[in-house]
Amino acid sequence: MLRIAVPNKGRLADRTLILFEKAGLKAESRVDRALVANLGEGFQAIFVRAQDVPEFVADGAADLGVTGADLVAESGQPVRELLDLDYGRCRLAVAVRDDSPANDIADLPPGTRVATSFPMTTARFFAEKGADIQVAPVSGAAEIAPHLGVADVIVDLVSTGSTLKVNGLREIGTILESTAWLIANDEAVEDESKGARIKELVTALESVIRARDKRYLMANVPRARLEEVREIIPGLSGPTIVEIRDGNGWVAAHAVVDAASLYQTIIRLKAVGAEGILVTPIERLMP
Repeated sequence: MLRIAVPNKGRLADRTLILFEKAGLKAESRVDRALVANLGEGFQAIFVRAQDVPEFVADGAADLGVTGADLVAESGQPVRELLDLDYGRCRLAVAVRDDSPANDIADLPPGTRVATSFPMTTARFFAEKGADIQVAPVSGAAEIAPHLGVADVIVDLVSTGSTLKVNGLREIGTILESTAWLIANDEAVEDESKGARIKELVTALESVIRARDKRYLMANVPRARLEEVREIIPGLSGPTIVEIRDGNGWVAAHAVVDAASLYQTIIRLKAVGAEGILVTPIERLMP
């Protein structure tokens, strides 16, 4: 049984369970406050706080885990980062009050107090910069600290920056970019049996991630315009061309396309005479 430490609440937890389900590992009987749930044959989810996931994995209580790269960095735990899951995107930013004269980290005077719930990461970052600062650990709501005189600067997670603006703060630097990651215990990866199954899981998750921004497009196109069609939908290694019975000069072109460019792709296909265009989602995409 491979144990996977999963965040027990929030959007990170929801998106993780959705990803695993798409990969074929659906949580069975998942209810609020449940501590464990089976994820299909041979896998079990352990629900813990996102910030505790690195420790569970490092200690071997879990073979694998999903949590933010920011929390992995803050923990300092010796875990192996296996796969960027490409959601939960945010950044750990340095911010000051709007009326601060500082426009860059280098502008902060010696002895500046920095409020943050990421004291280890913050201390390492400023030490590497050669900056003399004092870290003021807080458990949350760091954005209020400069207005209460607790600190001059904050280091906090930022997604859109709207919370900073509402609280009269502005960014002057970024410590790190963060997304959700699949992490692993080193011994589990090196174990012959567990390691093989971990590789299989990574492959399954990669196939789902790779398919997120892709669509499968099918269209009937004039055979005489095939060269133009190949330019419009090159696909992964060229479009698949299928003969149409009694096609009378028509063939079917199939290709994987980028979802972001789908609108323009369809317009260009119509311009070369394509008909019967069909677009469908892709659940998995293997290289």
